[in-house]
Amino acid sequence: MATMNRRDLIGSLLGGTTLAIYGCSRSENVKIQGSLLGPDVQTGHRLRDQGFIPPRIDQWREVSVVIVGGGIAGLSAAWRLKRSGFEEFQLLELESTMGGTSRCDSSGSFRYPWGAHYMTTPLPTNQNLIGFLKEMGIIVGVAQDGTPIVAEEYLCREPEERIFVDGQWHEGLFPEAIAKERDLKQFAEFNQEIKIWASKKDALGKRPFDLPIANGSEDEQAQSLDRLSMLDWLTSHGWDSPILRWYVDYACRDDYGLTIDQTSAWAGILYFAARLKHQEDSTQDVITWPSGNGQVVEYLSDQVKENLRSRFLVAKIRPCDQITRDASCEVVGLDVDGQTWVGYRAKRIIFAAPQFVAQRVIEGFRNGVSDSSMPFRYSWWLVANVHLSDRPIEMGFPLSWDNVFYDSKSLGYVVSTHQSGIDHGPCVWTWYYPFADTHPTFTREQLLNIPWSDWVEVVLTDLQRAHPKIRDLVTKIDIFRWGHAMVQPYTGFLWSKTRIDASKPDRNVHFANTDLSGVALLEEAFYHGLRAADEVLDALTHRPHTHLRSETQD
Repeated sequence: MATMNRRDLIGSLLGGTTLAIYGCSRSENVKIQGSLLGPDVQTGHRLRDQGFIPPRIDQWREVSVVIVGGGIAGLSAAWRLKRSGFEEFQLLELESTMGGTSRCDSSGSFRYPWGAHYMTTPLPTNQNLIGFLKEMGIIVGVAQDGTPIVAEEYLCREPEERIFVDGQWHEGLFPEAIAKERDLKQFAEFNQEIKIWASKKDALGKRPFDLPIANGSEDEQAQSLDRLSMLDWLTSHGWDSPILRWYVDYACRDDYGLTIDQTSAWAGILYFAARLKHQEDSTQDVITWPSGNGQVVEYLSDQVKENLRSRFLVAKIRPCDQITRDASCEVVGLDVDGQTWVGYRAKRIIFAAPQFVAQRVIEGFRNGVSDSSMPFRYSWWLVANVHLSDRPIEMGFPLSWDNVFYDSKSLGYVVSTHQSGIDHGPCVWTWYYPFADTHPTFTREQLLNIPWSDWVEVVLTDLQRAHPKIRDLVTKIDIFRWGHAMVQPYTGFLWSKTRIDASKPDRNVHFANTDLSGVALLEEAFYHGLRAADEVLDALTHRPHTHLRSETQD
């Protein structure tokens, strides 16, 4: 295995131009505290060991439904079951904290995300999510045209976003400060094309690009875009502006962990069109909290807390080949803290973990038949929460909620205290980095072995682009490594048989995860959680199946 030094790491991840910053300012950062965090990879990887499961189980339990996975999808399924008056279920989660990539953390008075940190106000078509957000108190009403009205304190406060380019900060994310007439012209043409797609409707009034994507139309012209990369699509329109391409590339890396030459054009257009208000040029308002989407996780967890079990590794699922109302299947797993083996006998299982795990733990998964030509692929991410004793001196537009560097491979940072209206003094910045390179310099295994101190140097070197004195203000940096953070909507995958068939039950196992949509968004996780819960309720109660019932709480 190739050796790796700090200089090589920074040059590979941030680009060669940052080495000058690193060379002038590197230090041992002795005053900075912090830790290296991540999912329980060591326990999870035991699934690969032969003979991991013992021949005897210490105890067996009976329950009607087992939910595997405590991310947004699993928690949403649990919430749906309980809201329907069904409480005979158990949710099993490997980690000590629920939420998956939407989890959050706190330190003193600060709260901050470890992953997903916002959602856009749902369009009127997403009635289930609107109903849920009403229950949370996030949506307080609905306008005459059906547009949800969000409580002021949950709307992202101004200033919302800025970009560092040409030596200072500028408002917005499109770098107009360095744009020439040709760049602005192509940017306008791009926005007009997105507006056309956002306004298009089929005979049933459905848009081709909607969230969740199951609410959209089956427009063949739109679906054919999946066979192109986002770069190919831009090129086909003659849009070669490097600034426009950077802007679109940033969007793809931000939501998908892929560059524009890897991202499906369908997914790339979805990013913009699904959030555009009908017949308008503005996007739906951003909803966010200091803890990011951890706010949703905490609410869902609290609603079903009696049914949650953490630190439990599901090692084997044995579905029943005889699919009847009373058919029983088995879930075998390890109580990680107690190191005891526990088995559950259930009538139905909702598998809300990623598909690559399903292949390992479900016996006879899909009867051994799978479409391997379009496999599920996942992005590797790094997230850092940077604690500062005070705010740095700014150059140009003031500190915003979202802060992006034009010439960086990182996504910049969000400010957790921004939504709280705390504009002075100590704060926490959440910095994001997607490993989006097609041919990475280092393997996943090598990256897992990089020490905390080297990751800290990567983060600080990147921040120094815009904040030369940042080291004087940082007191703590915690680093979180996400090995399989999110499914990748690469070219050809979104409308492949692999992705479409993944939502179908496998005997008495039902599936709920953003993998099934091909895009890792809260809207998709919530949709699949509800869909899977409804499938289970239909099967157990023999009520007629209705795709996905809509419940709006008044």
